[in-house]
Amino acid sequence: MLAVGVFAGVQLLFHGFVWLRETNPPPVALQLLFPLFIGLIPALLALLIGYVNRDAGRRGMSRTLWTVIVIFVPNAIGFILYFLFRNPMQAACPACGSVVEPRANYCPRCRYSFHPTCPHCKGPVRPGDAFCANCGTDLGQAA
Repeated sequence: MLAVGVFAGVQLLFHGFVWLRETNPPPVALQLLFPLFIGLIPALLALLIGYVNRDAGRRGMSRTLWTVIVIFVPNAIGFILYFLFRNPMQAACPACGSVVEPRANYCPRCRYSFHPTCPHCKGPVRPGDAFCANCGTDLGQAA
């Protein structure tokens, strides 16, 4: 909403104040296109700041800190820093619903295995496998 407001404000500024005060106004095409391009720049910046704010919250990072960094570090370096240092997305455990890091093998709350393994050799198995591809253990009997 802020980006729409900024874009509309720039349009009103140009069409309501700048072009009306000109004694020799530019061509109509320039009067229409120039404010559009000028309004897109701050509107896109507002959208990017809003994206960083929401994305940082989804990733369990400090929303305020990263929003301030993105706003005050010049030349889009704040955006680059955010994308370099952001945490991976957190996932919900399908068994208990607690928030878990994506690199975890087991849920720390209910011990649900995110990556099923063979009970004999501990090799990775897919959920539909009947036998372990590494050692041949019958996964139906092992369960």
